[in-house]
Amino acid sequence: MSALWLIRHGPTHAKGMCGWSDLPADLSDAAAVARLAGALPEAPVVSSDLDRAVRTADAVTGGRPRLPHEPDLREIHFGAWELKRHDEIEAEAPDHIRAFWDRPGDIAPPNGESWNALRARCDAAIDRLWTGGDLIVVAHFGVILTQLQRALGCTAHEVFGHRIEPLSLTRIAREGGNWRAATINHLP
Repeated sequence: MSALWLIRHGPTHAKGMCGWSDLPADLSDAAAVARLAGALPEAPVVSSDLDRAVRTADAVTGGRPRLPHEPDLREIHFGAWELKRHDEIEAEAPDHIRAFWDRPGDIAPPNGESWNALRARCDAAIDRLWTGGDLIVVAHFGVILTQLQRALGCTAHEVFGHRIEPLSLTRIAREGGNWRAATINHLP
């Protein structure tokens, strides 16, 4: 059985909504990085092109093949909300941000990306990258949730209930043409 091994990048310590901002990952917990690398199969590694994902992928790759960075695996684009705290956005646009989280789908931040657009972008990238074997993907909270939503066959609102911690592993297995969630938010 082959699988996607989805890793969330190391923490950024950003206090606001961090989408396309190119912040570095804090990889100072060498033991956690080593445990994560040790839990992975011998398989190709691909990451988003954002620094926090690239550095995390580089830290866990070891002798595994490294594929070129994939821009379509970037986090959701928060547009005008980028790096703003939730309370700041709530003060400026309370109805808009509540709708964005409570009814995810086609609602997007100003000059940003909707959940459905993120999901379509990530599904297409995974479908293009996955060639039938194991694939290690180092990406972002939203990207991982899109693939978890696909595997669980649930709504975006339902998948938002899952925690995906920095340096966690979510494994989605492919059986008989269908994806299924095997491990969610595992911290090796």
